[in-house]
Amino acid sequence: MSREDKIYIAKLAGQAERYDDMGSHMKEVVGMGQELTNDDRNLLSVAYKNWIGSRRTAWRAISAVEQKEEAKGSKFLELLRAYKRKIEDEVEKITKDVADLLDKSLISKAKDNEAEVFYLKMKADYYRYFAECVTGEKNKKAGELAHEAYKKATEKAATLPTTHAVRLGLALNYSVFLYEIINSPEQACKLAKTTFDAAIGDLEHLEDEQYKESASIMQLLRDNLTLWTADAQEEEAPAGKEKADVED
Repeated sequence: MSREDKIYIAKLAGQAERYDDMGSHMKEVVGMGQELTNDDRNLLSVAYKNWIGSRRTAWRAISAVEQKEEAKGSKFLELLRAYKRKIEDEVEKITKDVADLLDKSLISKAKDNEAEVFYLKMKADYYRYFAECVTGEKNKKAGELAHEAYKKATEKAATLPTTHAVRLGLALNYSVFLYEIINSPEQACKLAKTTFDAAIGDLEHLEDEQYKESASIMQLLRDNLTLWTADAQEEEAPAGKEKADVED
């Protein structure tokens, strides 16, 4: 099957919401050694994000059930936790698959800073997703790997325009990492605010399509800032309150 054929099938799989197939075909495209275009990168990102996204949603749902079952001393707790571990294993497998693909075939071969930042951000995001789902040593290690990739991506992103969608998306997700995984609201708010303030003056100079994409990410930064600032002002969060941070 040619490269063009694999990309076509990947798109078809995406339309059918068969994201594991979509990811597998894009992985084969990467394996052919040719530099990915912007569209190719987006296909790869969409495939894996949706592939792991269903597991993240499942893990959150099971975790919510676990709290209720624990409160009533359910006899099914061990059964539930075994199923939850199965989901965690799937998240870990996808994370390792993405990280290996990025480390071995994409980051080191990136043709420009934009591509490198995109791949480093992607690597950081997946270790963050894994860190969300695990505790103990696995959580610590995944957090360290995510933080390292986010920091490296941020250094590289300094050469991109302040309004560049990849740079803005990186700052958005990095700030969510700082808030949720590192538990540092102050750092998260500082990053979100400085990113927003740096970009707002240059936003009006963008073309329509670029403007829409960048403005939408900036709105997400502002939404998180509003949420986090409100949380900081509360002496004690209401019982049972769930986080609703948004990410790219």
